[in-house]
Amino acid sequence: MSSMKLQCLSHTPLMGLVDPDEATVRSAMQALRTLKEDLETFDPELIFLFAPDHYNGFFYDLMPSFCIGAAASSIGDYGCRSGPLNVPGNLAIECVKAVQAAEVDCAVSFRMQVDHGFAQPLELLTGALDRYPVIPVFINSLAAPLPSFKRARLLGNAVGLYAATLGRRVLFMGSGGLSHNPPAPSLAGATPEVAERLIAGRNLSAEQRNARQQRTIDVAREFAGGGSTLHPLNPAWDKDFLERLKQRDLIGFDKVENAQIGLAAGESAHEVKTWLAANAAMAAATGGRYVVRSDYYAPIPEWIAGFSTLQGDEQADYG
Repeated sequence: MSSMKLQCLSHTPLMGLVDPDEATVRSAMQALRTLKEDLETFDPELIFLFAPDHYNGFFYDLMPSFCIGAAASSIGDYGCRSGPLNVPGNLAIECVKAVQAAEVDCAVSFRMQVDHGFAQPLELLTGALDRYPVIPVFINSLAAPLPSFKRARLLGNAVGLYAATLGRRVLFMGSGGLSHNPPAPSLAGATPEVAERLIAGRNLSAEQRNARQQRTIDVAREFAGGGSTLHPLNPAWDKDFLERLKQRDLIGFDKVENAQIGLAAGESAHEVKTWLAANAAMAAATGGRYVVRSDYYAPIPEWIAGFSTLQGDEQADYG
């Protein structure tokens, strides 16, 4: 018999590299431990992990809106582990077929490269990349033109309907956001050198990757010190987003245009579409019989993120 659970969390490559005060770190880590303990109690037989990429695995040589991995490996950026994820390839392909049958276009990869957006939540909540079977679902949240909230919702809905047919304990996990705008290059107006990196920048050398990561660390320190021109964090926007998820107002997001997201919460806030997709999957898999709670929220400039956790549990008698 199927059983469903939902977990969402912010990720940040700056955790442990540019940290806020001890009390903030302690409270954030406690929120993550709560997710981890609940995940272990639930003991999922399969995880659907919705996450973005940051020009580490997906590039403009071929940039899908959505892609499901039939095999995937972490590149090991920002101190995350490198190596393969435990992807059940046959189930991933069946999921692609189900998503396409639901009239949602979705690419497939048999050699998906993922970065900290996928690896960090797996490590934080399971202690490894391969402890549980996981189907990675990439949502383009950075490289314009971007999919809409509505398309992300429909993707999640299709994944959830497929998951409900499996007769397994399934965890839907969303990784990303909330409001934030780290230093990410754009193809529009890019120099030839930067454009080439965005189009085909795979397999950086250790020196190139270290230099890229150090630039992000330097910007985070400047942002935390109040001297940055980056888009500020937007706690009001974040809290409204979380409240709407708790109210299960998923279709309501269809009205939100992409331009509104960037203006209000920063261009990287599009990562919240991973949360929306995971919530839509939970809604579809349970027939809407679930409750959501947000365990933690804090704007953390050192991590350049509105940082939050969220959980959802199936409720057979939910009205």
